[in-house]
Amino acid sequence: MLLKPILIQTHFHKRRTGVTRSIENVLPFFNETFETYLYGYGAKGKHITTSKLRKLLFSDREVVVHCHRNNEIMRMLFFRFLGAKFKLIATRHAETVPSGLTMKLLKKADKVVTLIKTMGENLGIENTIVGHGVAAGVFKPKENISLKNIDQDNIILCAGRVRKAKGHLVLLEAAKVLKDYKDWALVIVGKVDKPAFLEELKAISRKYSIENQVYFIDETTEIVSYYQASKIAIVPSFSEGFSLVAAEAMSCGCSVIATKNVGVHDSLITHAKNGYLFEAGNSTDLEILIEKSITKKIPLLGNQAREEILKNWSAQKEAENLIEVYQSN
Repeated sequence: MLLKPILIQTHFHKRRTGVTRSIENVLPFFNETFETYLYGYGAKGKHITTSKLRKLLFSDREVVVHCHRNNEIMRMLFFRFLGAKFKLIATRHAETVPSGLTMKLLKKADKVVTLIKTMGENLGIENTIVGHGVAAGVFKPKENISLKNIDQDNIILCAGRVRKAKGHLVLLEAAKVLKDYKDWALVIVGKVDKPAFLEELKAISRKYSIENQVYFIDETTEIVSYYQASKIAIVPSFSEGFSLVAAEAMSCGCSVIATKNVGVHDSLITHAKNGYLFEAGNSTDLEILIEKSITKKIPLLGNQAREEILKNWSAQKEAENLIEVYQSN
């Protein structure tokens, strides 16, 4: 019986992030082609122990290892230093300029993957662009989802890390329009980097007398329910590696309003066709889009957003593209 090649995805990170979800999303689609394992902690999958990993790396089996962070690449390079033979794939998830250490590690990989065109062009070394895919069978629309402790019936969602680069100050300025629409709420879900920044955001909500319509929720494993309960999702980021949040919200049937020329937003969204785009930092334009969406002067485009994900951004499609990278010379 011909044995399948081995594929090992690595994840050494305590927090669940977009990287975590992207790995978990694609894992099931590799099983037909590879004997697939997950090495590390913090992500769900069929885990492999270090002892079994060593056994496979030093065997005659064909092994592909896909790393996503510097600490993971360094671990695998140590095994290679000891004489292990395997193909090393590394994904660069950030659009920022890599550090000297990161570049040195990426250059030691056999193949480098990036997520979007600008990231690939700016990296400075050969790479293959493979965008993230969404687990569309999990991130899907669902009717009559209600959220605990939210008084309003209509929800605008902003999900992801709460920090200045994600555009929350712009969002809160634009959200002052909610004062005229008491049955609408802004729900911000995510880990707060700095408590002082959270207080700054709360101060803005008090300034505009919308503090009873703005909710701050810590990061949660129930994020799908928040997408499903929301009519609108806003992604006001100034920078993104990919922006899986935007894709997940679209997959759940939210009408998404996101920043232009940031992450994958312009590839995901065709303005006024399957979502809306505005200039990063422009709270006035965002406020106008929010009010027009609330008052139905522009349509909510959740159905069209879902269609775009199913057609072009599914986890299965991402897995197929990654398999091509794994099998390439």
